[in-house]
Amino acid sequence: MSKIGKKAIKIPSGVTVSLIDNILKAKGVKGELSMLIHKDAKVEIENGEQIIVSKMIEAPGANAIWGLTRSLVNNIIIGVSVGYEKKMELQGVGYRMSIQGKKIVFALGFSHPVEMEIVDGIAVKLEENNILSISGIDKQLVGQFAANIKALKKVEPYKGKGFRYVGEKVRRKAGKKAGTK
Repeated sequence: MSKIGKKAIKIPSGVTVSLIDNILKAKGVKGELSMLIHKDAKVEIENGEQIIVSKMIEAPGANAIWGLTRSLVNNIIIGVSVGYEKKMELQGVGYRMSIQGKKIVFALGFSHPVEMEIVDGIAVKLEENNILSISGIDKQLVGQFAANIKALKKVEPYKGKGFRYVGEKVRRKAGKKAGTK
């Protein structure tokens, strides 16, 4: 029995959900998303107020599909009603970032500036000088875009320079110590 799968998903006001041929579509104030429902999961919309996800068959992987489908449907409902946001912080002397049209330009200590295209469905905002706010309705897209930015300059453990999520704790290492005779 899946603990996550058996929870009902409440549909907030302002969100309309439809299920046609195993494709769930949700439309809200932030936008519209859709997803293909796995063949081993069953999705039911009750009175336009809540969504119930159940499993179609008793198979070894059915509980995992059941819980996964419920989580993905919940992510879609939250995305179209509220949206998702990740904030990233860039630390390091001389490290800078700027937004130029549909590109983010980074100065990360390399011999050249690093440019990254902003994908469709993502809104990027520069707060202060070193905080980048990434927002959108698709949780996977927002998280992947943030992870791609973080991969440009990972936080190094000695001085703590690089990209980190706001509020993320970075484990620091002690540097070399001078030996005494």
